Amino acid sequence: MRVVIAEDAAMMREGLVRLLTDRGFEVCAAVADADALRSAVAAAVPDVAIIDIRMPPTHTDEGLVAAQEIRERQPDTGVLVLSHFVESRYAMRLLEGHPGGTGYLLKDRVSDVAVLVDALQRVDAGECVLDPTIVARLLARRTTSEPLAGLTKREREVLGLMAEGRSNGAISERLFLSPKTVEAHVKHIFTKLGLTESTDDHRRVLAVLAHLRSA
Repeated sequence: MRVVIAEDAAMMREGLVRLLTDRGFEVCAAVADADALRSAVAAAVPDVAIIDIRMPPTHTDEGLVAAQEIRERQPDTGVLVLSHFVESRYAMRLLEGHPGGTGYLLKDRVSDVAVLVDALQRVDAGECVLDPTIVARLLARRTTSEPLAGLTKREREVLGLMAEGRSNGAISERLFLSPKTVEAHVKHIFTKLGLTESTDDHRRVLAVLAHLRSA
């Protein structure tokens, strides 16, 4: 897989290059700001761009803006944005516009190379990847409000994995449930939340997240 890395912290940037190179990834470019990122992605056309949200000159949302632009201009290039902070509003901005081939992870996850590699592979495959910490925070914020309060504990677990972009098969393996049981839980969740069931996993995730945010 070919990747471009955009991270202004030199040690973090070099660490990512080494980690991914050791795992067989081709790092086409490693840059420190959003302008250099745009140029590198346009020139290399990587499979995935790994992007820090906060980069020069203002260290606010330059990386997020660049990620959105990349998804619009080069839809075949996935984007995985990284942040030190749990900023659900940033995740929403990214995922609402481009649900497929996008991901948002906390930088703490990068220390687990397996998690990073899994996220890159899923983003490259066109999936949506959302950090479990953000999902947990959204769920915790809504568990006492209607209609989420009507979900059972198991249904909330399934909903959390759905919001991370997991398929029914992946949920089945994670929770040690049969596929039919997971399918039943998903149907119950959609019914209780008043959501139209869809076979499009990306739209399913967006529907769930949008509901959690507005509930």
